[in-house]
Amino acid sequence: MPLSLRLSIADTLTLGNATCGFMAVYFTTTGILIPHLMGSDESGMARHSAATAVILMLCAAVFDLFDGLVARKLRSSPMGAELDNLSDLISFGLAPAYFVLVYGMVAHDANEQVAAVGAIVVLLAVVLRLARFSCVTLRDGVFQGMPSPFGALTVVSIVLLGLPFFATLLAIVGTAWLMVSRVEYPKPQGRLAVAMLSWIVLSMGLLAAWAFDAPGGQLLLQTGCALQVVLGAVIPLFATARRVNNFRDNRREARAAHMP
Repeated sequence: MPLSLRLSIADTLTLGNATCGFMAVYFTTTGILIPHLMGSDESGMARHSAATAVILMLCAAVFDLFDGLVARKLRSSPMGAELDNLSDLISFGLAPAYFVLVYGMVAHDANEQVAAVGAIVVLLAVVLRLARFSCVTLRDGVFQGMPSPFGALTVVSIVLLGLPFFATLLAIVGTAWLMVSRVEYPKPQGRLAVAMLSWIVLSMGLLAAWAFDAPGGQLLLQTGCALQVVLGAVIPLFATARRVNNFRDNRREARAAHMP
């Protein structure tokens, strides 16, 4: 095959990312939406399917984390960057946006039309963020705007928290804004990558406990979702404070340089 069409190991991981995103949409449809449209009162099936869909998004985040690491250690094909963006769009754009849409259709206090608008906002935020990522060059070690995997997990965490409908939509729109903002987020490298992977594995455990109705499973899940949302809100505050401090330090240095 031509070199431009040969898949590397990193590309295979990227395709795993896309597969997980598609299967998350599948379980959201077959386990939550279709039973609701058919009038089923089986809440356990919906809980299992919701947990499965979110676990698949977490698996997609693991694939996304490792494909970059593998590409840096080994190699990536000429298609690598395009495959990564397309896979991220499925797993962290379409899948969470569809999750929000279905939430708006099945929740008792939700409004389907308003939820559809929120889902579109999430999808467009990820599209714009991925397009900007391909065009803008930043200094090493940082992302501009909340990374799409982190944003997707924050969106589904907000939904699973079970807050009032309009509070949920406002938090979702706020997360979408953070994804297209200029707030700098650190790239998951070294210890941060290990911490992120550990957090994903812990989140999978919390979702499994909730899905199988383990004692305290609901409380554990809500605690994990709340921590995810808090992290999403706190990181921009630290980043903003750091930028303000850097700006002040630069001004002091400039004043000191102009002093006789």
